[in-house]
Order: sequence, then structure tokens, then C-alpha cells
Amino acid sequence: MIKPEINRTRAMFNDMLNLPRGKYVPVDVAASGSLGFARGVFAVSFDRDLLPVPGCGFHDGLPDMELKLDEERRKSWQAGTEIALGQLEVDGEPFGLCARSQLQRTVNEWSALGYKPMVGLETEAYLFQMDEDGVWRPYDTPGAFVYGTGPQNDPRGVMDEIWETAYACDIPIESMNGEYDNGQFELTMRFDEAVKACDDAFLMKTMAREVALKKGLLLTFLPKPVPDRGGSGLHVNFSFSDKDGDNPIAPTGDLSDLARHCIAGLIHHHEALAGLLATTINSYDRLGMASLAGYWANWAEDHRLVTTRSSTKSPKSARLEHRMADCTTNPYQAVTAVLQAARLGVDGKLPLQAAEDLDGLENVRETRHVPSGLDKSLNALDKDVALRKAVGELYCDALIFLKRDEFQRLQGKSVDEVRDFYLPFV
Repeated sequence: MIKPEINRTRAMFNDMLNLPRGKYVPVDVAASGSLGFARGVFAVSFDRDLLPVPGCGFHDGLPDMELKLDEERRKSWQAGTEIALGQLEVDGEPFGLCARSQLQRTVNEWSALGYKPMVGLETEAYLFQMDEDGVWRPYDTPGAFVYGTGPQNDPRGVMDEIWETAYACDIPIESMNGEYDNGQFELTMRFDEAVKACDDAFLMKTMAREVALKKGLLLTFLPKPVPDRGGSGLHVNFSFSDKDGDNPIAPTGDLSDLARHCIAGLIHHHEALAGLLATTINSYDRLGMASLAGYWANWAEDHRLVTTRSSTKSPKSARLEHRMADCTTNPYQAVTAVLQAARLGVDGKLPLQAAEDLDGLENVRETRHVPSGLDKSLNALDKDVALRKAVGELYCDALIFLKRDEFQRLQGKSVDEVRDFYLPFV
């Protein structure tokens, strides 16, 4: 079989709105290892207004930044195309608004402590179809059910095609199944080193949406696209590999001090984390009491109604699972936020509160919870100096500015208007 010729490179990066920015260039141009982009792309809102976002050079002519491409090229789902990922630089230094660079720095900081972060991301999404009036409606899947597979859950075979495409492109999906509601699906990625895991999730989401669009459908990762149906989240699972290659989360079957401090850090920074993990107005339609989402500042072993769920049954595969985020959030940003909050708990040797031992539906011991809206979560992030410094002060300043503007634009809009604002993009 003759291998099709690669005639172009699709260079890509993930921005603060979680959009797959990039450009197509000839292969020989990409071979130079660097491509220029306008820094002002980070100043553009969803509705294409140009904003004076910190770090974008708004008052300096919107100067360039460089995407320094990885030497490795990824397989593409487009004919004759390869994919190049990379990290953004300004004047030879990592660009403060590049989420991938912030994650690489975070990995380096954990490595200095003797631990390599390992990450597995669980994503959830709904399929929508267009009706006769040109309005997007939930995918018609009569007979669908949670943990469903096959035509009852996906009569048009969209998820089958996504699976086959991922396999062909070396995008490592671990599992795929129908989620709680009709037309809702879970796509779980395999564990890998943190940056690679986020690269895989970024490419999977981009690919899956493009496969669905080719079939006339919209795959949306919006956290609550249908008000009376279940929400869609981004669960950040993580563990570590130590200098001996062992997993230090629960080596004896019980949570280690390292794991307990990690959980304590996540709980300590709970409210501010919402400003980094739940970054749209629609996110707060998902986050609430009895929602199986990361609402309460709590934890427990193998309990899906808490924010941080530990799993210690196997010392080799033991992990911590943070359940607050959703897929409107850049995955590099989400993983950076979770790993940095955990690191702050380790650095400060924060004590861990007692595990939640109630049902989490009608009864819960914790009183602290996610702020009631995006505006309040951004305020909490703004006040949490330690977390802002750990994630990156310029990065957080830019995100807060961008998202406060977004909140103001959508204030007073109906639930449907807010949903329709986000739906084409996420």
C-alpha cells in the first residue's frame, strides 16, 4: 500500500478560550522549527472583540510570539497532513500566556521534588443535530442508557468513527461509552506523562468535533448544554512516578503522606480553583449540590459525590481524581491548576480533614463549596495569591481579565442565550 504524501503541516496550540488555534504551512516551512503568530490572538474574545488583555501587547502594536515546534510530528486525521504541537515563546523565553509552557514548568517543579506527574483525563460531551429550522437539538438516541454501547446509544455511528480515527492517529482513547443521558458520551484518555496526556486530550477533542461536523452533527463539551439533563465534566486523574518508577500515592494500600498533602492542597484552594477549572457562565449550571460534580470542598475514598476521589485498591494504579473541571477549560490549564494546588499542599505540609462519610446527595458534612458563579470564582482566584503565583501570575491576570469581560457581556442573558453563545465553540 502506498503511503499518502504529507504535503502540509498543521501547527496548533490551545488558547485560554480552549480553542485550537493554528495555521497550515508547507512541510519545509515547519521544518524550521518555529512559526510566528500575533500575540493578540490571546486578546480576542469569543465574539471577536479585541481586548487589552495583560501580556498581549495591546498598546504595543500586538507584536509577535513564536510557536517553537516539537521535533516529533503527530499523525493527522486529515489527508496529506501532519500535526505539529509546540510551546509559545517571546524573546526566546516561555510566553506567560502559554498554558502548555506553564504545565511544563509545573512538571519540572514536581520533578525537582523527585516525582513525575502521571495524568489521565476523562471527558464528557453531548451530540447535537440540526432540526428543520436550523436549530441545534440533542441527538436523537431512543433507547440510550448509561454505559451503553452500540446503535441504541449512537444510531449514526459517530462515536465508532471517532474511535477508528483516534486509533489511526495514535490518539490513545482508553474507553468510550454512553453517559448518563441520551446523546451524552464519555471519552476517557489513557494515563501518560502530564504534557503528553494533555496533548492527547487536546487533539482528541479537536478531532472528535471535526469528525462529528463532517457527519452534520455538533459534538459539544459544554458543561450543561441541556438544562434538565446531566452535566459534562473533565475529571483530572493523577498519580506520580518516583525515582524508582513506583507509584507513591498508596504504596501500602493506604494513602501516603504525599497523597494526603496533595488532597489537602486541593481542598485549601477549592474556591480559587473554580476560577481556573470552571471558566464559563454555563459551568455553574453544572456545579451544584448532589450533582456528581466537584462542588463541595471535600474528599473520600471511591466516592463519586465528592470533589477529590481517591482510589487505593491497587498500589500500582492508585490515583487521585479531581472532579470539578469541565471541558470548556484548556486541559493544560486544568492539569496545571490541579497539580499546583496539590504541590502547595505538599510544600506547606497541610493537614488533611476527615473524609466525607455521608451520601453527598442529601447529606454532607462540608460547608465550603464552589462559588455561585463565574464572577465570584474569578474574585476568589484573584485573592488567592499563592495559587496565582504557582500557576503563573501573568497567566491568571490575563484569564481573569478575559473572563470578567465575558461575564459582563453575558450578564442578564437567559440560560438558552448563554448556551447558544458558547455552543459553536466548545
